[in-house]
Amino acid sequence: MMAFEWIKSSYSGTGETSTCVEVAFAPQLAVRDSKAPDAGHLTFPAPAWAALVASLRD
Repeated sequence: MMAFEWIKSSYSGTGETSTCVEVAFAPQLAVRDSKAPDAGHLTFPAPAWAALVASLRD
C-alpha cells in the first residue's frame, strides 16, 4: 500500500467537531474522511478532481 501525505484544509476547523475530508497528492489524488482515516480512501485521476473542484466553485 502506498503511503500518502494527507492534507486537511485550513477551512475545516479543528477538534472533534470538525467535518472535512483530507487529500493526498500522488500519481492519482486520494481523498478520505478525516474522522475515519482507517476506513479507506478514494482515488481520482487529477483531471477528474480538478473538474470537480471547478464545478463547486461555479
